[in-house]
Amino acid sequence: MNGSKALYLNCFTSPINAFIVGASRGIGLAFIKQLLQEPCINQVFAGCRSPSEARNLNDLTVNNPSRLHPIQIDLTDEHSVQKSLNHIKQQLNCQPLSLIINCAGFLHNESAGFFPEKKLAEVSPALLQSSLTLHTLGVLLLAKYSEALLARQTHTVFASLSARVGSISDNRLGGWYSYRVSKAAHNMAIKNIAIEWSRRNKHNVCVALHPGSTATELSAPFQHNIAPHKLFSATQTAGYLLSVISQLTPEDTGKFLAWDGQVIPW
Repeated sequence: MNGSKALYLNCFTSPINAFIVGASRGIGLAFIKQLLQEPCINQVFAGCRSPSEARNLNDLTVNNPSRLHPIQIDLTDEHSVQKSLNHIKQQLNCQPLSLIINCAGFLHNESAGFFPEKKLAEVSPALLQSSLTLHTLGVLLLAKYSEALLARQTHTVFASLSARVGSISDNRLGGWYSYRVSKAAHNMAIKNIAIEWSRRNKHNVCVALHPGSTATELSAPFQHNIAPHKLFSATQTAGYLLSVISQLTPEDTGKFLAWDGQVIPW
């Protein structure tokens, strides 16, 4: 796979509309750039907390005014999620969404004093609550309010970025309590959504995706522990994940998949 190439989404046979959440930077912004190169993409809605402050996203919008639409959304606020999806519905004018990718997440917040807890004594109720609200409640709210917009008669994908450290079976090192717990809960949310949606929409695929170690602000304090050949650029990661998405079928719904398409144990 080559993360620099476009033309991944040959799984969609007709022009589609996409919604990327967490689109102002990192992997989310890389998704936006690559989706704009995809011939099958009709419109892209780019969700983030503060679109007016997202300079790189706004630069892309200036060059793609008819295809790229920044949308304000805060996954920790139900009213914000509902309002953003209602706005997209109006913009689409009865057209459906066929691709939703949730990239919103956080691992540390220096201003709030949040860092991954290495041991039990460091567990912070505030950090755990913030992690669960964004990573778990956030994906549930996104699914709750986007379901009505998803295409029913054609292939659709709802993907949300998780992390391998959220795998209970794969946990051999411990630590990072809040992040691990919230991502494990996120994975259960995805599994539940996939089961429910499969009863109503046989064309839908709902998956959790592990992006691998990526050079973004989220991983910046921890990159010194990662071998250079295992640290991807955001562009590489977006390309790898789009390649995985392009190969998904309804039989894959409810799975937890790595950037290379391998199934990760729960």
